[in-house]
Amino acid sequence: MSKDEKKSKNDVKNGGKFWKESKAELKKVSWPKPKSLVNDTVTVIVIVLVVAIVVAVLDFAFYWLNQKVVVEPEEKIVNSRSVDDVTNTTEVVESVENTDETSEQTTENEVTESNEAE
Repeated sequence: MSKDEKKSKNDVKNGGKFWKESKAELKKVSWPKPKSLVNDTVTVIVIVLVVAIVVAVLDFAFYWLNQKVVVEPEEKIVNSRSVDDVTNTTEVVESVENTDETSEQTTENEVTESNEAE
């Protein structure tokens, strides 16, 4: 008989031994009484619910604080910049239009003067 065959037969024998020992150990376990089990279960559920409520309240509080302290002031800044940009853009466009009109008048005067000089 080879070593592998011996090992496999020993594993089978030890496997049966394992289950017997496991069953003996489980008999030694002190299992909770049904009333104790219910009390412990209710306690765990209550603690989980309380922690969930606390986390939800903190989540909403931090969300509200973020909106009031960060988002709204940022929107005000962006909106004020937009108004300033529109105002500045209008002023720049008017300035460019005035410059164009002035350059056109200057060009007409130069043409008229050059014609008169000839």
